[in-house]
Amino acid sequence: MGELPQEDVLVVPRSLFERVGAFQGFCGDTASYLAALLDPTHTSWRPRATVEDDPSLKQLIPYCVLSWRDAAGTPHYFAYTRGGGQSEARLRAKRSVGIGGHISSIDGEHGDDTSYDAGMRRELAEEIAIEGGWTARCVGLINDDSNAVGSVHLGIVHVLELEKPGVASRESELVDCGFATLEALLADRDRFETWSQITLEAIRDGKLS
Repeated sequence: MGELPQEDVLVVPRSLFERVGAFQGFCGDTASYLAALLDPTHTSWRPRATVEDDPSLKQLIPYCVLSWRDAAGTPHYFAYTRGGGQSEARLRAKRSVGIGGHISSIDGEHGDDTSYDAGMRRELAEEIAIEGGWTARCVGLINDDSNAVGSVHLGIVHVLELEKPGVASRESELVDCGFATLEALLADRDRFETWSQITLEAIRDGKLS
């Protein structure tokens, strides 16, 4: 694994996640989790280099799915490929429908919902440029303990509804960008990272309300 950026990232104890209710895959019950997960009495800032291999902690990751509807009302979703120089070696060359990353201590000292929202917006601004207006809603969480990456992360899924399909990559490691229908993305499912596979299946099953 390459050297990780020296930063402190937002984490919660795995024991908290288990106490609220551990699950595998997608869970749409945000109300039961977010108040506890973003309570500063539970969160802490830890060096990213030490927590990437520590499954006793869960790093909180905003995972933003960009959606645009055509004139017929059919939703299209933004997807891209992670380039070979992406900092998380375990995800390189994978397709993804989620934009986001770690919440860093630069996003706010308290490790609360304000810090989280600032971090989500910072990650969006760093990775992509969105043309036109958009609205966001939090629709669920993703947990995948079936692999090393998922075991140390917990995804918080947001759907961003865009006025127009104008999205450009601001990072050289986000390539092959564009919008596609759910059917087209599911047909290419095996090329996607596991969180994206879980998200696409949740959309297919009508779980992202």
